[in-house]
Amino acid sequence: MKQLEVYFNDIKAGILSEQNPGTGYSFQYDEEYLKSAMPPISATLPKKVTAYSSEHLFPFFSNMLPEGANRRVICRVLKIDENDFFGLLETMADRDFIGAVNVRRIKND
Repeated sequence: MKQLEVYFNDIKAGILSEQNPGTGYSFQYDEEYLKSAMPPISATLPKKVTAYSSEHLFPFFSNMLPEGANRRVICRVLKIDENDFFGLLETMADRDFIGAVNVRRIKND
């Protein structure tokens, strides 16, 4: 299972997971984030205690990825399948994204 931490304005909002490559995804809000006055990360992912799950990467997260020629170039250079959306998101992790939401690799200390 692959996982990424999701941050909203540098505050940890939750964990995005890929259970099976290309076939199973979940997003779970962090318990502290749920208790806070912070807004949901997206209108399509309102705050709730139970995890969201989907067969496909949630549109909110796939919309964070580069498109068109930029995606092709990045995938070619980094040797990533253009259809591996989670892999591309993982590769882009820890970099600047447009907007308040960012994803980061989980650091294993």
